[in-house]
Amino acid sequence: MATTTLPAAPETEPALPPAAVAKPAKRSEPSALVQQAQAHIEKLLPAGLDARLTYHTLAHTQYVVKQAHALADAAQLSPEDTENLLLAAWFHDSGYLDTYDGHEYKSMARAEAWLKEKGLGAVRSEVIKNLIRATHRDEPARTELEKLLVDADMSNLAAEDYRDRAELIRTEWELALDKSYNTCDWAELQLNFMLAHKYQSEVGKERYKQALKANTEDQRDYLKKVEKKAKKKKKEQTDTLAQPKRGIETMFRTMYSNHMKLSDMADKKASMMIQLNAVIMSVIITYFGAKSSIASATGNASFIHNPILAVPMGILLLTALASVTSAILSAQPDVTSFKWLKRNPTIATNRRVNLLFFGQFTKLSLQNFQEGMRELMRQKDMLYTNMVTDVYYLGEVLDRKYRLLRVSYSIFMVGLILTALSFAIVLAYKM
Repeated sequence: MATTTLPAAPETEPALPPAAVAKPAKRSEPSALVQQAQAHIEKLLPAGLDARLTYHTLAHTQYVVKQAHALADAAQLSPEDTENLLLAAWFHDSGYLDTYDGHEYKSMARAEAWLKEKGLGAVRSEVIKNLIRATHRDEPARTELEKLLVDADMSNLAAEDYRDRAELIRTEWELALDKSYNTCDWAELQLNFMLAHKYQSEVGKERYKQALKANTEDQRDYLKKVEKKAKKKKKEQTDTLAQPKRGIETMFRTMYSNHMKLSDMADKKASMMIQLNAVIMSVIITYFGAKSSIASATGNASFIHNPILAVPMGILLLTALASVTSAILSAQPDVTSFKWLKRNPTIATNRRVNLLFFGQFTKLSLQNFQEGMRELMRQKDMLYTNMVTDVYYLGEVLDRKYRLLRVSYSIFMVGLILTALSFAIVLAYKM
Protein backbone atom coordinates (compact mmCIF):
# COMPACT_ATOMS: atom_id res chain seq x y z
CA MET A 1 0.00 0.00 0.00
CA ALA A 2 1.08 3.65 -0.22
CA THR A 3 3.28 4.92 2.58
CA THR A 4 1.53 7.99 3.95
CA THR A 5 3.55 11.09 4.72
CA LEU A 6 2.42 14.59 5.47
CA PRO A 7 -0.08 15.68 4.36
CA ALA A 8 -1.24 12.16 3.67
CA ALA A 9 -4.21 10.80 5.52
CA PRO A 10 -4.20 7.38 7.17
CA GLU A 11 -5.26 4.49 5.03
CA THR A 12 -7.91 2.73 7.05
CA GLU A 13 -10.00 -0.24 6.11
CA PRO A 14 -13.65 0.70 5.86
CA ALA A 15 -16.72 -1.22 6.68
CA LEU A 16 -18.67 0.66 4.03
CA PRO A 17 -22.15 2.02 4.71
CA PRO A 18 -24.65 -0.23 2.93
CA ALA A 19 -26.44 2.75 1.41
CA ALA A 20 -23.25 4.08 -0.13
CA VAL A 21 -22.07 0.85 -1.76
CA ALA A 22 -23.40 -0.61 -4.93
CA LYS A 23 -24.47 -4.21 -4.43
CA PRO A 24 -21.71 -6.35 -5.98
CA ALA A 25 -22.13 -9.38 -8.11
CA LYS A 26 -21.79 -12.82 -6.62
CA ARG A 27 -18.32 -13.19 -5.10
CA SER A 28 -15.98 -15.48 -7.05
CA GLU A 29 -13.86 -17.96 -5.19
CA PRO A 30 -10.13 -17.19 -4.97
CA SER A 31 -7.83 -19.41 -6.96
CA ALA A 32 -5.56 -22.01 -5.41
CA LEU A 33 -2.54 -19.75 -5.89
CA VAL A 34 -4.29 -16.88 -4.11
CA GLN A 35 -5.16 -19.20 -1.22
CA GLN A 36 -1.51 -20.22 -0.97
CA ALA A 37 -0.49 -16.56 -0.91
CA GLN A 38 -3.05 -15.96 1.83
CA ALA A 39 -1.66 -18.78 3.95
CA HIS A 40 1.88 -17.51 3.41
CA ILE A 41 1.10 -13.88 4.39
CA GLU A 42 -1.14 -14.80 7.32
CA LYS A 43 1.76 -16.77 8.77
CA LEU A 44 4.47 -14.27 7.88
CA LEU A 45 3.07 -10.91 9.02
CA PRO A 46 2.04 -11.67 12.63
CA ALA A 47 5.43 -13.23 13.33
CA GLY A 48 7.61 -10.53 11.76
CA LEU A 49 5.89 -7.13 11.94
CA ASP A 50 7.15 -4.49 14.34
CA ALA A 51 4.89 -4.19 17.37
CA ARG A 52 4.80 -0.40 16.87
CA LEU A 53 2.76 -0.86 13.69
CA THR A 54 -0.74 -0.45 15.05
CA TYR A 55 -2.43 0.09 11.68
CA HIS A 56 -0.38 -1.75 9.06
CA THR A 57 -1.14 -5.16 10.47
CA LEU A 58 -2.47 -8.40 9.02
CA ALA A 59 -6.00 -7.07 9.55
CA HIS A 60 -5.30 -4.20 7.17
CA THR A 61 -3.95 -6.53 4.49
CA GLN A 62 -6.96 -8.83 4.85
CA TYR A 63 -9.32 -5.93 4.43
CA VAL A 64 -7.55 -4.55 1.36
CA VAL A 65 -7.82 -8.02 -0.19
CA LYS A 66 -11.52 -8.06 0.63
CA GLN A 67 -12.06 -4.68 -1.03
CA ALA A 68 -9.95 -5.66 -4.03
CA HIS A 69 -12.00 -8.83 -4.47
CA ALA A 70 -15.23 -6.84 -4.35
CA LEU A 71 -13.93 -4.37 -6.93
CA ALA A 72 -12.74 -7.20 -9.19
CA ASP A 73 -16.19 -8.79 -9.15
CA ALA A 74 -17.87 -5.43 -9.75
CA ALA A 75 -15.58 -4.77 -12.71
CA GLN A 76 -16.15 -8.32 -13.98
CA LEU A 77 -12.45 -8.99 -14.40
CA SER A 78 -11.16 -12.13 -16.02
CA PRO A 79 -9.98 -14.93 -13.72
CA GLU A 80 -6.34 -14.12 -14.50
CA ASP A 81 -6.71 -10.39 -13.78
CA THR A 82 -8.62 -11.16 -10.58
CA GLU A 83 -5.86 -13.50 -9.49
CA ASN A 84 -3.18 -10.90 -10.27
CA LEU A 85 -5.07 -8.25 -8.32
CA LEU A 86 -5.57 -10.45 -5.26
CA LEU A 87 -1.97 -11.66 -5.25
CA ALA A 88 -0.76 -8.05 -5.33
CA ALA A 89 -3.20 -7.16 -2.54
CA TRP A 90 -1.85 -9.92 -0.31
CA PHE A 91 1.77 -8.88 -0.82
CA HIS A 92 1.36 -5.09 -1.06
CA ASP A 93 2.35 -4.42 2.57
CA SER A 94 4.74 -7.32 3.17
CA GLY A 95 7.63 -4.87 2.77
CA TYR A 96 6.86 -3.50 6.26
CA LEU A 97 8.77 -6.53 7.47
CA ASP A 98 11.90 -4.82 6.11
CA THR A 99 11.35 -1.05 6.20
CA TYR A 100 8.73 1.63 6.73
CA ASP A 101 9.30 4.29 4.11
CA GLY A 102 9.46 2.80 0.63
CA HIS A 103 8.16 -0.55 1.81
CA GLU A 104 6.36 -1.02 -1.52
CA TYR A 105 9.61 -1.81 -3.27
CA LYS A 106 10.49 -4.40 -0.65
CA SER A 107 7.00 -5.83 -1.10
CA MET A 108 7.68 -6.17 -4.84
CA ALA A 109 10.88 -8.09 -4.13
CA ARG A 110 9.14 -10.43 -1.70
CA ALA A 111 6.29 -11.04 -4.12
CA GLU A 112 8.69 -11.73 -6.98
CA ALA A 113 10.67 -14.26 -4.94
CA TRP A 114 7.54 -16.09 -3.79
CA LEU A 115 5.96 -16.14 -7.25
CA LYS A 116 9.20 -17.48 -8.71
CA GLU A 117 9.06 -20.36 -6.23
CA LYS A 118 5.52 -21.11 -7.40
CA GLY A 119 6.65 -21.18 -11.02
CA LEU A 120 4.66 -18.14 -12.19
CA GLY A 121 5.82 -16.67 -15.51
CA ALA A 122 7.96 -13.56 -15.65
CA VAL A 123 5.29 -11.58 -17.54
CA ARG A 124 2.61 -12.09 -14.91
CA SER A 125 5.12 -11.58 -12.13
CA GLU A 126 5.99 -8.19 -13.63
CA VAL A 127 2.29 -7.24 -13.77
CA ILE A 128 1.86 -8.06 -10.08
CA LYS A 129 4.98 -6.08 -9.18
CA ASN A 130 3.65 -3.07 -11.09
CA LEU A 131 0.36 -3.34 -9.20
CA ILE A 132 2.24 -3.14 -5.90
CA ARG A 133 4.42 -0.29 -7.18
CA ALA A 134 1.28 1.74 -7.99
CA THR A 135 0.36 1.84 -4.27
CA HIS A 136 3.41 4.04 -3.56
CA ARG A 137 2.45 7.67 -3.05
CA ASP A 138 4.81 8.88 -5.80
CA GLU A 139 3.99 6.22 -8.41
CA PRO A 140 1.15 6.75 -10.93
CA ALA A 141 -1.51 4.12 -11.51
CA ARG A 142 -1.51 3.63 -15.29
CA THR A 143 -3.68 0.58 -15.94
CA GLU A 144 -7.23 -0.04 -14.77
CA LEU A 145 -5.98 -2.95 -12.69
CA GLU A 146 -3.49 -0.71 -10.88
CA LYS A 147 -6.23 1.84 -10.24
CA LEU A 148 -8.40 -0.88 -8.71
CA LEU A 149 -5.70 -1.86 -6.22
CA VAL A 150 -4.99 1.77 -5.28
CA ASP A 151 -8.71 2.36 -4.72
CA ALA A 152 -8.94 -0.75 -2.56
CA ASP A 153 -5.90 0.40 -0.57
CA MET A 154 -7.40 3.86 -0.02
CA SER A 155 -10.94 2.67 0.66
CA ASN A 156 -10.50 3.70 4.29
CA LEU A 157 -11.62 7.21 3.38
CA ALA A 158 -15.08 5.85 2.59
CA ALA A 159 -15.28 3.73 5.74
CA GLU A 160 -18.05 4.12 8.26
CA ASP A 161 -15.48 3.99 11.06
CA TYR A 162 -12.80 5.93 9.19
CA ARG A 163 -12.05 8.21 12.14
CA ASP A 164 -11.43 5.34 14.57
CA ARG A 165 -9.10 3.69 12.10
CA ALA A 166 -7.35 7.01 11.51
CA GLU A 167 -6.42 6.99 15.18
CA LEU A 168 -4.52 3.76 14.58
CA ILE A 169 -2.38 5.51 11.97
CA ARG A 170 -1.90 8.45 14.32
CA THR A 171 -0.64 6.09 17.04
CA GLU A 172 1.59 4.30 14.57
CA TRP A 173 3.20 7.55 13.42
CA GLU A 174 3.86 8.53 17.02
CA LEU A 175 5.47 5.19 17.86
CA ALA A 176 7.28 4.35 14.64
CA LEU A 177 8.02 7.79 13.14
CA ASP A 178 8.05 10.00 16.25
CA LYS A 179 5.44 12.30 14.68
CA SER A 180 2.97 13.66 17.20
CA TYR A 181 -0.18 15.66 16.50
CA ASN A 182 -2.76 17.19 18.78
CA THR A 183 -6.38 16.36 18.07
CA CYS A 184 -7.07 19.59 16.21
CA ASP A 185 -4.04 19.31 13.91
CA TRP A 186 -4.75 15.66 13.20
CA ALA A 187 -8.39 16.33 12.33
CA GLU A 188 -7.32 19.12 9.96
CA LEU A 189 -4.70 16.86 8.37
CA GLN A 190 -7.32 14.18 7.68
CA LEU A 191 -9.81 16.65 6.25
CA ASN A 192 -7.26 18.15 3.87
CA PHE A 193 -6.31 14.74 2.56
CA MET A 194 -9.94 13.68 2.12
CA LEU A 195 -10.68 16.85 0.18
CA ALA A 196 -7.72 16.22 -2.12
CA HIS A 197 -8.30 12.50 -2.70
CA LYS A 198 -10.12 11.11 -5.73
CA TYR A 199 -10.83 7.48 -6.54
CA GLN A 200 -9.45 6.45 -9.91
CA SER A 201 -11.21 3.36 -11.24
CA GLU A 202 -14.77 3.49 -12.51
CA VAL A 203 -16.05 0.85 -10.10
CA GLY A 204 -14.07 2.51 -7.31
CA LYS A 205 -15.84 5.79 -7.94
CA GLU A 206 -19.19 4.04 -7.99
CA ARG A 207 -18.44 2.15 -4.78
CA TYR A 208 -16.74 4.82 -2.67
CA LYS A 209 -17.47 8.31 -4.03
CA GLN A 210 -20.68 9.02 -2.13
CA ALA A 211 -19.36 7.55 1.11
CA LEU A 212 -16.19 9.66 0.78
CA LYS A 213 -18.27 12.79 0.27
CA ALA A 214 -20.38 12.03 3.35
CA ASN A 215 -17.30 11.31 5.45
CA THR A 216 -15.64 14.52 4.28
CA GLU A 217 -18.60 16.57 5.48
CA ASP A 218 -18.63 14.64 8.74
CA GLN A 219 -14.92 15.31 9.19
CA ARG A 220 -15.45 19.00 8.48
CA ASP A 221 -18.09 19.19 11.22
CA TYR A 222 -15.86 17.22 13.56
CA LEU A 223 -12.96 19.62 12.96
CA LYS A 224 -15.17 22.60 13.80
CA LYS A 225 -16.19 20.93 17.07
CA VAL A 226 -12.59 20.11 17.93
CA GLU A 227 -11.42 23.66 17.20
CA LYS A 228 -14.25 25.11 19.27
CA LYS A 229 -13.44 22.79 22.15
CA ALA A 230 -9.72 23.63 21.91
CA LYS A 231 -10.43 27.37 21.98
CA LYS A 232 -12.71 26.95 24.98
CA LYS A 233 -10.10 24.91 26.82
CA LYS A 234 -7.38 27.46 26.03
CA LYS A 235 -9.60 30.26 27.24
CA GLU A 236 -10.32 28.42 30.48
CA GLN A 237 -6.60 27.94 31.04
CA THR A 238 -5.56 31.53 30.32
CA ASP A 239 -8.57 33.76 30.85
CA THR A 240 -8.91 33.62 34.62
CA LEU A 241 -9.19 37.36 35.11
CA ALA A 242 -12.96 37.55 34.89
CA GLN A 243 -13.37 35.01 37.69
CA PRO A 244 -10.61 35.32 40.29
CA LYS A 245 -9.27 32.02 41.54
CA ARG A 246 -7.95 31.25 45.01
CA GLY A 247 -4.69 30.14 43.42
CA ILE A 248 -4.16 33.58 41.84
CA GLU A 249 -4.71 35.38 45.14
CA THR A 250 -2.35 32.98 46.89
CA MET A 251 0.27 33.47 44.18
CA PHE A 252 0.25 37.26 44.51
CA ARG A 253 0.24 37.07 48.31
CA THR A 254 3.24 34.75 48.25
CA MET A 255 5.12 36.88 45.72
CA TYR A 256 4.60 40.06 47.72
CA SER A 257 5.66 38.30 50.91
CA ASN A 258 8.80 36.88 49.30
CA HIS A 259 9.75 40.25 47.83
CA MET A 260 9.32 41.96 51.20
CA LYS A 261 11.43 39.32 52.95
CA LEU A 262 14.16 39.55 50.33
CA SER A 263 14.17 43.34 50.54
CA ASP A 264 14.43 43.19 54.33
CA MET A 265 17.32 40.71 54.07
CA ALA A 266 19.12 42.97 51.61
CA ASP A 267 18.73 45.99 53.88
CA LYS A 268 20.04 44.03 56.90
CA LYS A 269 23.05 42.79 54.94
CA ALA A 270 23.76 46.32 53.71
CA SER A 271 23.43 47.69 57.26
CA MET A 272 25.87 45.07 58.51
CA MET A 273 28.44 46.00 55.86
CA ILE A 274 27.99 49.71 56.57
CA GLN A 275 28.55 49.23 60.30
CA LEU A 276 31.51 46.90 59.86
CA ASN A 277 33.33 49.09 57.37
CA ALA A 278 32.52 52.23 59.32
CA VAL A 279 34.19 50.71 62.40
CA ILE A 280 37.26 49.68 60.36
CA MET A 281 37.58 53.13 58.85
CA SER A 282 37.13 54.78 62.23
CA VAL A 283 39.83 52.63 63.82
CA ILE A 284 42.30 53.26 60.97
CA ILE A 285 41.65 56.99 60.87
CA THR A 286 41.84 57.24 64.66
CA TYR A 287 45.04 55.24 64.71
CA PHE A 288 46.69 57.35 62.03
CA GLY A 289 45.40 60.51 63.69
CA ALA A 290 46.85 59.52 67.04
CA LYS A 291 50.18 58.57 65.51
CA SER A 292 50.30 61.81 63.58
CA SER A 293 49.76 63.78 66.80
CA ILE A 294 52.54 61.88 68.53
CA ALA A 295 54.83 62.37 65.58
CA SER A 296 54.16 66.11 65.56
CA ALA A 297 54.87 66.34 69.27
CA THR A 298 58.09 64.31 69.17
CA GLY A 299 59.24 65.30 65.73
CA ASN A 300 59.54 61.62 64.71
CA ALA A 301 57.43 60.64 61.61
CA SER A 302 59.23 57.44 60.76
CA PHE A 303 56.10 55.34 61.20
CA ILE A 304 54.46 57.14 58.27
CA HIS A 305 57.17 55.84 55.99
CA ASN A 306 57.02 52.37 57.47
CA PRO A 307 55.63 50.07 54.75
CA ILE A 308 54.46 47.56 57.35
CA LEU A 309 51.84 50.10 58.37
CA ALA A 310 51.38 52.23 55.27
CA VAL A 311 50.75 49.56 52.61
CA PRO A 312 48.42 47.08 54.38
CA MET A 313 46.56 49.79 56.27
CA GLY A 314 46.17 51.82 53.10
CA ILE A 315 44.72 48.83 51.24
CA LEU A 316 42.36 48.11 54.12
CA LEU A 317 41.23 51.73 54.23
CA LEU A 318 40.48 51.78 50.50
CA THR A 319 38.68 48.43 50.78
CA ALA A 320 36.48 49.67 53.59
CA LEU A 321 35.71 52.87 51.70
CA ALA A 322 34.72 51.09 48.48
CA SER A 323 32.73 48.42 50.31
CA VAL A 324 30.79 50.85 52.46
CA THR A 325 29.99 52.99 49.41
CA SER A 326 28.43 50.03 47.59
CA ALA A 327 26.51 49.02 50.71
CA ILE A 328 25.13 52.54 51.15
CA LEU A 329 24.02 52.63 47.49
CA SER A 330 22.29 49.28 48.01
CA ALA A 331 20.40 50.50 51.08
CA GLN A 332 19.59 53.84 49.50
CA PRO A 333 15.83 54.17 48.73
CA ASP A 334 15.08 53.79 45.03
CA VAL A 335 11.75 55.05 43.68
CA THR A 336 10.80 54.34 40.09
CA SER A 337 8.62 56.92 38.39
CA PHE A 338 7.71 58.35 34.99
CA LYS A 339 7.89 62.03 34.16
CA TRP A 340 5.04 61.75 31.69
CA LEU A 341 2.49 60.54 34.23
CA LYS A 342 1.19 64.06 34.82
CA ARG A 343 0.57 64.48 31.13
CA ASN A 344 -1.33 61.19 30.89
CA PRO A 345 -4.25 61.23 33.33
CA THR A 346 -5.94 58.20 31.70
CA ILE A 347 -3.55 55.68 33.19
CA ALA A 348 -5.73 52.84 34.47
CA THR A 349 -5.42 50.98 31.16
CA ASN A 350 -1.69 51.63 30.73
CA ARG A 351 0.23 48.45 31.47
CA ARG A 352 3.44 50.29 32.37
CA VAL A 353 1.85 52.44 35.05
CA ASN A 354 1.37 51.11 38.58
CA LEU A 355 -1.32 52.90 40.55
CA LEU A 356 -0.48 50.75 43.60
CA PHE A 357 3.02 52.22 43.96
CA PHE A 358 3.49 55.58 45.68
CA GLY A 359 6.47 56.43 43.48
CA GLN A 360 4.09 56.77 40.56
CA PHE A 361 0.65 57.71 41.87
CA THR A 362 2.09 60.66 43.85
CA LYS A 363 2.92 62.22 40.47
CA LEU A 364 -0.81 62.47 39.80
CA SER A 365 -3.36 64.87 41.12
CA LEU A 366 -5.74 63.53 43.75
CA GLN A 367 -8.64 63.63 41.27
CA ASN A 368 -6.76 61.63 38.63
CA PHE A 369 -5.62 59.11 41.22
CA GLN A 370 -9.16 58.63 42.53
CA GLU A 371 -10.53 58.17 39.01
CA GLY A 372 -7.81 55.68 38.20
CA MET A 373 -8.44 53.66 41.38
CA ARG A 374 -12.20 53.56 40.76
CA GLU A 375 -11.60 52.29 37.25
CA LEU A 376 -9.12 49.77 38.64
CA MET A 377 -11.64 48.40 41.11
CA ARG A 378 -14.30 48.03 38.41
CA GLN A 379 -12.18 45.91 36.06
CA LYS A 380 -10.37 42.86 37.41
CA ASP A 381 -8.01 42.55 34.47
CA MET A 382 -6.71 46.08 35.13
CA LEU A 383 -6.35 45.27 38.82
CA TYR A 384 -4.23 42.22 38.09
CA THR A 385 -2.23 44.15 35.51
CA ASN A 386 -1.31 46.74 38.13
CA MET A 387 -0.42 44.03 40.63
CA VAL A 388 1.82 42.35 38.08
CA THR A 389 3.43 45.71 37.28
CA ASP A 390 3.98 46.32 40.99
CA VAL A 391 5.72 42.95 41.37
CA TYR A 392 7.89 43.76 38.35
CA TYR A 393 9.09 47.06 39.82
CA LEU A 394 9.73 45.41 43.17
CA GLY A 395 11.87 42.90 41.34
CA GLU A 396 13.81 45.69 39.63
CA VAL A 397 14.58 47.29 42.99
CA LEU A 398 15.62 43.96 44.48
CA ASP A 399 17.87 43.23 41.51
CA ARG A 400 19.67 46.54 42.03
CA LYS A 401 20.00 45.99 45.80
CA TYR A 402 21.49 42.52 45.50
CA ARG A 403 23.76 43.49 42.64
CA LEU A 404 25.30 46.31 44.73
CA LEU A 405 25.46 44.04 47.78
CA ARG A 406 27.39 41.49 45.78
CA VAL A 407 29.84 44.20 44.73
CA SER A 408 30.23 45.35 48.35
CA TYR A 409 30.90 41.85 49.67
CA SER A 410 33.26 41.07 46.80
CA ILE A 411 35.29 44.24 47.40
CA PHE A 412 35.45 43.50 51.11
CA MET A 413 36.59 39.91 50.53
CA VAL A 414 39.23 40.81 47.96
CA GLY A 415 40.45 43.75 50.06
CA LEU A 416 40.93 41.60 53.15
CA ILE A 417 42.88 39.05 51.12
CA LEU A 418 45.10 41.75 49.61
CA THR A 419 45.62 43.34 53.01
CA ALA A 420 46.70 40.05 54.54
CA LEU A 421 48.97 39.23 51.62
CA SER A 422 50.60 42.66 51.56
CA PHE A 423 51.17 42.55 55.30
CA ALA A 424 52.74 39.08 55.00
CA ILE A 425 54.99 40.19 52.11
CA VAL A 426 56.15 43.36 53.83
CA LEU A 427 56.74 41.50 57.09
CA ALA A 428 58.78 38.83 55.34
CA TYR A 429 60.79 41.51 53.55
CA LYS A 430 61.58 43.34 56.79
CA MET A 431 62.56 40.17 58.59
